[in-house]
Amino acid sequence: MQTFFGMILGALLLAGGVYVYDSMQTSSVANGEVAITNRTIVNWDVAKADWDLLRDRAHKDWVRISSK
Repeated sequence: MQTFFGMILGALLLAGGVYVYDSMQTSSVANGEVAITNRTIVNWDVAKADWDLLRDRAHKDWVRISSK
């Protein structure tokens, strides 16, 4: 149980760290040399869209399974 909790906590810390790092970097929309060298690690718009699709699919599946 401690190992499982440690893996979840580690994944959350990793995602939080990457988000903080990316929030301090220049956007890829910016122009110039700085935008090329300081690009973000994660495209957060795409990640949010994928998360929303996953959440909606899980909700639809839950409704379908629980209605049986």
